Amino acid sequence: MDNKPDIVTVNPNILGGTPVFAGTRVPIQSLFDFIETGETIDEFLENFPTVRREQVIALLEAAREQISPT
Repeated sequence: MDNKPDIVTVNPNILGGTPVFAGTRVPIQSLFDFIETGETIDEFLENFPTVRREQVIALLEAAREQISPT
C-alpha cells in the first residue's frame, strides 16, 4: 500500500469537499463522466493534464476491487 500513489483527496476547502484527484481540483466524477460517454483515458488525461495516469489506473483498480466478488 505504501507504493500506491495518492489517488483521492476530500477537503472542504477544495470544491466544497467534492472528492478530487489528489494534488488537483479535478473531481473524480469527471473521469466516470468521460468513461460513460465513450471517451478514453488518454482523452481524459489530455483534458485534465494535472491528473497522472497512475492516479487514474489506481482509482479504477480500487473501484474494481470494491465491486468484484472475493
